Amino acid sequence: MKPLALSPANQRRLEKLARSAGRTPRSMMRFVLRDGFEFCEWDVRESLKAEASVRKHGTIPNEIVQREARAIIAAAHVRRTKQTA
Repeated sequence: MKPLALSPANQRRLEKLARSAGRTPRSMMRFVLRDGFEFCEWDVRESLKAEASVRKHGTIPNEIVQREARAIIAAAHVRRTKQTA
């Protein structure tokens, strides 16, 4: 089996991606081979944005999210029931 060889440009791209993701280029290569550079770069970018948002805005406890979701679903059900009656 022929070993993989990246062009110098793709090697730099892999190193930059790995640095952004907090991984080694070797460990990042597994994901790049599976998903491609474009998806991996997008995924790391979006993950970093999400982490920044959590740091800035905090999080909401799961119990509150579930309670609010159930209330929304119940209200929609009531509206739908009234429409069909």
